[in-house]
Amino acid sequence: MDLLASRGHSVSFGSTVDGSKLTPTESTTVLAIRYADGVLIAGDRRATAGTSILYDRADKVLEIDEHTAMAISGSPAIAYEMARVLEYSLRYYRRSQLQELSLEGKLRTLSRLIRDNLGMALQGIGAVIPILGAFDVARDEGKIYFYDALGAQFEVADFATTGSGSVWVRGALYYLNRWERQLAQLNLHDATAVVLRMLDAAAEYDAATGGYNRRAGIFPVVKRVTRGGTETLDPSTLSAIYTEAVEVTDV
Repeated sequence: MDLLASRGHSVSFGSTVDGSKLTPTESTTVLAIRYADGVLIAGDRRATAGTSILYDRADKVLEIDEHTAMAISGSPAIAYEMARVLEYSLRYYRRSQLQELSLEGKLRTLSRLIRDNLGMALQGIGAVIPILGAFDVARDEGKIYFYDALGAQFEVADFATTGSGSVWVRGALYYLNRWERQLAQLNLHDATAVVLRMLDAAAEYDAATGGYNRRAGIFPVVKRVTRGGTETLDPSTLSAIYTEAVEVTDV
C-alpha cells in the first residue's frame, strides 16, 4: 500500500479510486453432519460476485490432513490461503515432532489464523467462516466445530452449516435429527442422501448456491472423515445416491 501511495496510486480495500466498490467472490452453502462412522462434510461448487456466477467448479471442502477436513465459507482467496497455511503448519509439526498435532492444537491453530484475518474481515471483504470436521482418534468419534469471524470455536453435537444458503437447511437438519432419525445413527449411504438433499434445497432458494449440474455432471463435493482417513466420494457414488434419493420422478 505504501509503495502504491508513493507512486501516486490511491487504492483502498473495498473500493477503487473512482469510487466503485470491489465485489469479492463469496456466498455458498457448506455443512457437516456426524454419522455412524465419523463426519460427512460437503459444499456446493458455485462461486459468485454480486449477481454474477464466476465459477461452478469451486472446491469448498479441503482436506487438511488424514483426519481433518475444512469447509470454507466467505472470501475464497483468504480461505484457500488459510487452509494452505493450516495444512503446512500441521505437516511441519508432524515432521519436526515426529507425531501428529493433537486435535486441540489443530483447533487453536485455525483460531489464530482466523483472528489474524480480523482486519480483512472488518473491511467487509475478507471474512472466512469455516467448518472443521475431524475424527478424534483418541476418543474414537467424529467431531464438528464452527467458528466466528473473531476465531472463537464452538463444538456442535450433530451438525453445522454456514454460508448464505445455510438458513434454508439448518431448520431442516434440526427437524430430521429431532423427529425423524438421529443423524449420528445414519450409515454412509443415508448420510450422503441427507447432505445432497440439503444442498439441493439450498440451491432451490439461494441464488448463490449451486445445485447439481446435470449437463456438465458437476456434483457437490462430499468428503467423509473417519478413523480410516479422509476420503472424497466419487461422482459415480454421488450420482447413484442422487438419482435414488434426491430426484423426484414425475408420476
